[in-house]
Amino acid sequence: MELIQSNVLTPMVLAFALGVVGARIGSDLRLPDAIYSGLSIYLIFAIGLKGGSALSEASLLEVSGPALVALGIGAMTPVWCFAILRTLGGFTVVDSAAVAAHYGSISIVTFIAGVTYLDSLSVPYEGFMPAFAALLEIPGIVVALLLAHRASDSESGMMEGLRETLTGRSVVLLVGGLVIGILSGPPGLAKVAPFFVEPFQGALALFMLEMGRLAASRLQDLRSSGAFLLAFAIVIPILQGLLGVVAGSWAGLSEGGAFALGLLAASGSYIAAPAAVRLSLPEANPSLYLTPVLAITFPFNLTVGIPLFHTFARWWQG
Repeated sequence: MELIQSNVLTPMVLAFALGVVGARIGSDLRLPDAIYSGLSIYLIFAIGLKGGSALSEASLLEVSGPALVALGIGAMTPVWCFAILRTLGGFTVVDSAAVAAHYGSISIVTFIAGVTYLDSLSVPYEGFMPAFAALLEIPGIVVALLLAHRASDSESGMMEGLRETLTGRSVVLLVGGLVIGILSGPPGLAKVAPFFVEPFQGALALFMLEMGRLAASRLQDLRSSGAFLLAFAIVIPILQGLLGVVAGSWAGLSEGGAFALGLLAASGSYIAAPAAVRLSLPEANPSLYLTPVLAITFPFNLTVGIPLFHTFARWWQG
């Protein structure tokens, strides 16, 4: 219960709830478009910058194997999520890609909860695992946006779709921030920490306030696909989490490291992915791509997923 309280009762989740309540009671609670766009850019760049800084301190030989495995999971997850949503769920191309982007990416808050869980049990894990949280934000979003372009464009327009995806603001900010963080390292991050580290949680709370309002304003669209999304938001994280533990163990990660990778694979993004989708796929329905992640997958992982994946990691590694 302490784990649930410390991670669910956070300003960002409660701000999302406030946005939902404000929209449901008819309040005029709304962030100006310019501020919302600025927050999106700030959050995406800060995630990449901090992740690159952490990655710069790790040994290449130590990181390369697990990193390739993690990137493979991140790249393949949106592919099968997109296929399931299109064929079984009957979603549109845009909405399928938007949901796939969220489940292909990761939740940093869920990862922090998992690390806290490991620390409470004195279970060791690899020091470079926090860098994977930023590293895995990127491939799922890129692949999902590329799938949206590929399904809506002709075959001859694939290269143009790829160019638009890779040069979009969200991807450029994520990859650029990661590269800058790697090159400048912790000393470079320390110089901009008063802007990109300390205010991050406050900016995130404002961002989630607007996302809550957006999701609540389209909740009626969730009712037609509610049962399917409920099952999707639980089954997919379980399968992804187990896959992440097995793949992480195969790549040489410890029990704690394999658990952390499994939890990252099982989580869904509600920071970078919503911002990227809002910028790149503005016609996508926020209630379909954000509500399952925050209302179903996030609390499920905190209450059931964390102990489930750790127990499986212990069993798998003997």
